[in-house]
Amino acid sequence: MNSAFINTKVDRRNFLKGGSAVVFALGGGGLSILTLDAAQAQGLAAAPRDIGPANLDTWLSLDTDGKVIAYFGKMDMGQGVDTAIAQVVAEELDVAVADVSVVMGDTHLTPNQGGASGSSGCRQGSIPLRNAAAEARRVLLVRAAEFLNVTAEELEVVDGTVFLRSAPERSVTYATLIADGFATQLNWNGTYGNGLNVTGQATPKTPAQYRVVGTGVARKDIPGKVRGTTEYCQHVTLPDMLHARCIRPPVANAVPVSVDESSIAAYPSARVVRKDDFIAVVAETEWHAIKAARDLQVTWSDTAPPFPPQEELFNYLRNAPAASDSSRGGFGARAYDPAPTLAAIAAAARQVEADYEVPFQSHARMGPSIALAWVKDGEALIYSDAQKPHNTRDGIAKFLGFAPENVRVVWKPGAGSYGRSDADEAAFEAALLSQLTGRPVRVQWMRHEGHAWDPKAPACVISCKAGLDAQNTVALWYFRARGFSGWDVGFNAAEPRDTLVGQLTGFAKGDEHNFGLPGESYEFEQAVRFWETVPTFLDRASPLRSAHMRAPQEPQIHFAHESFIDEVAAAAGLDPIALRLQHLRNPREIAVLEAVAQLSNWTTRSSSAAAPEDDILRGRGVSICTTFGGYVATVCEVEVERSTGRVWPRRFYVAHDCGLILNPRGLRATIEGNIVQGISRTLCEEVQFDERMVQSEDWLSYPILDVMDAPESIEIVTLNRPEEPPGGAGEPSHVTVPAAIANAVFDATGVRIRRLPLTAERVKTALG
Repeated sequence: MNSAFINTKVDRRNFLKGGSAVVFALGGGGLSILTLDAAQAQGLAAAPRDIGPANLDTWLSLDTDGKVIAYFGKMDMGQGVDTAIAQVVAEELDVAVADVSVVMGDTHLTPNQGGASGSSGCRQGSIPLRNAAAEARRVLLVRAAEFLNVTAEELEVVDGTVFLRSAPERSVTYATLIADGFATQLNWNGTYGNGLNVTGQATPKTPAQYRVVGTGVARKDIPGKVRGTTEYCQHVTLPDMLHARCIRPPVANAVPVSVDESSIAAYPSARVVRKDDFIAVVAETEWHAIKAARDLQVTWSDTAPPFPPQEELFNYLRNAPAASDSSRGGFGARAYDPAPTLAAIAAAARQVEADYEVPFQSHARMGPSIALAWVKDGEALIYSDAQKPHNTRDGIAKFLGFAPENVRVVWKPGAGSYGRSDADEAAFEAALLSQLTGRPVRVQWMRHEGHAWDPKAPACVISCKAGLDAQNTVALWYFRARGFSGWDVGFNAAEPRDTLVGQLTGFAKGDEHNFGLPGESYEFEQAVRFWETVPTFLDRASPLRSAHMRAPQEPQIHFAHESFIDEVAAAAGLDPIALRLQHLRNPREIAVLEAVAQLSNWTTRSSSAAAPEDDILRGRGVSICTTFGGYVATVCEVEVERSTGRVWPRRFYVAHDCGLILNPRGLRATIEGNIVQGISRTLCEEVQFDERMVQSEDWLSYPILDVMDAPESIEIVTLNRPEEPPGGAGEPSHVTVPAAIANAVFDATGVRIRRLPLTAERVKTALG
């Protein structure tokens, strides 16, 4: 079938200027752009590459110029993961990084590696590509040996040219050897998702042999972004497409009773599309779709306001019955019994206890949800910037009643996404609208939708208690996290029930529960750690539905846990780093903590050194995190302006261990991004809502970090461990920020603030 397609290279914008309708189809070399006349005999979604993970050709291909294409079943969220993957492939194949391009997140071109999640891009996603590239080199050397009539052991490779070591003039290029592909089988572990792995006969290089991995290669995506040539999902168009806008109720949980279609008569091309409780307008132009959506008169059902007043949020979290807990939910049930530890703490010579509160936070993507869909003859083509394209494909297939292989999701760069944001929503809505209208449809959410209706990071109250013995030693430890489930919306879109449009069209919301616990190696004589989730406010289509955000629930957990470590240290008259070192058992955690102490020139402090008479108060705080294969310790230096309450995290010091470092340049940029977003969540971000609806609808009602509050410097020391596999970097340093800032504020002021965000108003009130 592939031979019927002509692989062409056509500039999309210039091609469309010619007025020809186009269809995107799969050719032997990748994505082809064909006129409809040339492709009318082919299906809309085309055929998936007819190879599975066990085939080497699934992972790599070479063209006639010797350029390498790596097929990566994940995607990049702006951290340059594709560059790191290109380095891994180039290293094993002995080609230049510039000669490796990476295709990401196309469900018809790439294997299902689970998309982006859990800082797994390099940590897990690079492993099968490394093994496949090593095997590809072995196969090519065998072919070269046959071509040159020598043994493979006599050959070397430089930049894709194989030559005889003793006679370099005798050579052959990879391009000559690859005419019919690799046609080689790999050993596949039978797993899809993050854990997918393949191995071949070849043994990958050892770190001592690396020449490319571990070097600071410039990111491949930057030139296109700087020059404006990157095609974002927002730029994609389809022939004869309609523009759509969805209609949301003014009160959460209200459903449409009637629709006055005459109210949009001023826009002749606009019409209403409805299925069950989902309503949208479509139009030939985007502006008419926007205007019609604003003018459409809908009568909504009367409904009782579904939410408590915002000021009652944390009381609700404390008092609501538990819906689930860590003994029966999450990634693995763990039995617990808090009673013995609580009794021991009550009997201890000294007790310390505190509650920490974290509100709902919004993903607030810089560009709200966007997708295009073309559904025709039992097939669907979807363009989306969703984080997990293969799961989105599976969910849309169920939603439309199609076989998964008849749905193709093509990932395009978007506005960024960390966790389960609104990215998948437009994809499902566009698919349904295209199915109902019989035409390609582009759905673009508006700013108020992106803020108000995206899934939220779950609010929580975390209670900590400690017991000190007569020798002032911390012997007893209690940790309870109580919040909304991180799985109120599933962590991928494989089920329609986890989307607004799915719930509005008959798919009952799921009932799964997860929160999380600190994962560091702190050891105490007796300890209990557990979580509980509480019922959500609404059982469908809620603007306060909760889901994973960056480093799922870890910022909330570590804000509490690492703040409480400091509180206990102050109560015991101990330096907070010294106390941590007393109770940590993992040598990698100890190493990053000692490294950040050295980097920051940490001076011993056992309690706040605040100077009450000063207006500018200065302090330092520390925090650690172990998660997603990364080990991080962070010190923050703050200035607190007493008269205004402004907190300025002026300097950060970060010690980072993620095992083998693939690209130190990319790693440092990733850490810096982690820190900056962490500051924003710590100082600014809180979803505002009332009994009727979320009221955070824009950047004024949901402010993020201002450039004037960005840190003056971020100093980083990385602990490279080539003997360890690559670990996670996209989340661990982010997790350390809230507690590092809060602990520094306490060090500066002597006042402990236990609710996020640390807004100027909140800090000023706390300082009196």
